[in-house]
Amino acid sequence: MRRRERFVVASIILSLGLFIVQLVDLEYRVWAVVALGFVSYLLSAWALFEDLQPFEWFTVLPFPVFYAISVGFFYFLLPTNFLSRLLVLTIFGVGMYALFLTSNIFSVAKGKAIQLIHAAHAIGLLFTLFTSLLLTNTVFSLHLPFYLNGLAVAAIHFPLVLMSLWSVKLEQKVSRETLVLSGMLTLILTELVVGLSFYPISVWNQALLTMAVLYIGLGVLQNYLRGILFSNAIREYSLVAGLVGFIFLMLFPLK
Repeated sequence: MRRRERFVVASIILSLGLFIVQLVDLEYRVWAVVALGFVSYLLSAWALFEDLQPFEWFTVLPFPVFYAISVGFFYFLLPTNFLSRLLVLTIFGVGMYALFLTSNIFSVAKGKAIQLIHAAHAIGLLFTLFTSLLLTNTVFSLHLPFYLNGLAVAAIHFPLVLMSLWSVKLEQKVSRETLVLSGMLTLILTELVVGLSFYPISVWNQALLTMAVLYIGLGVLQNYLRGILFSNAIREYSLVAGLVGFIFLMLFPLK
């Protein structure tokens, strides 16, 4: 079976798995989503096994896993009508296929310069932000204590940030610099989420603000790793940060 055929088969199986998750009794549905994530990891390994290196089991394969888990939890919040669920299943399957293609580019591009790498970086960033939004929304929706919110977001975002920063240089290992920078950005996001736990704004606004800070942080750090963090880039991200801060202040209730 050719590689792209494996991507299609894996995407269809995972889409069916997402559908089955919703048929499980509510009390077991969380474990069903976890099982979906485990299956997505195994299917990703099967679909991408030709070029996988040992360290890529921790830098490439988790991309589809986090995506599957994030959509699986978000699926809880959808209306029960058939059309909405069919639409989400279709989008999920297409997104999973695109993510397999992106992961494959990252795996193949180690030590090589290929034309599709810039598109892969853009798609990888998009899926990272999308996954962060859905998972952070799920965490805030549970109305946990502030310290559990912080721990959950840290556990979610450290691997997401690590994968995004590693994909910049696609090194043969995860460097100490990448680990340190990932830890720093994760700490910032954790502190932000702990602070947001005390603010009376909607769950979606909390998740969107967290995603916005993740976007700014990843943009700055990725440019730094590429060696192109010039003054104009700093001004652009500072402007975005100022705009995000202004929007947050406008959303904050004054009463």
